[in-house]
Amino acid sequence: QVQLVESGGGLVQAGGSLRLSCAASGLTFNNCVMGWFRQVPGKEREFVAAIRWRGDSTVYADSVKGRFTISRDNAKNTVSLQMNSLKPEDTAVYYCALDRRLGVIRTSAAAYDYWGQGTQVTVDS
Repeated sequence: QVQLVESGGGLVQAGGSLRLSCAASGLTFNNCVMGWFRQVPGKEREFVAAIRWRGDSTVYADSVKGRFTISRDNAKNTVSLQMNSLKPEDTAVYYCALDRRLGVIRTSAAAYDYWGQGTQVTVDS
């Protein structure tokens, strides 16, 4: 059974930094894509960033380019999201997700097969 467990959320002042981590288990993570999404109440889940488990291909939402960095640690089966220069509009519940399919990195939430429980990030102005 695949499990994704996020950690690292919290409250931070605008301009500050947070690092989210996602620990994955229950699958052979050789050929998949790991992504981060976020959601605020009343809105759809929004793509943030994604990375292929093999190789260094990454994709970022325009709203976070240059501020957020996604990375993976194959040995520990973890994916991290380093968030710098945080803004109040980054406030959301952040979710880790896994897409089992090979090929291009997808940015639609519907493409992802497994999800974590989410972690709250609050950026105070």
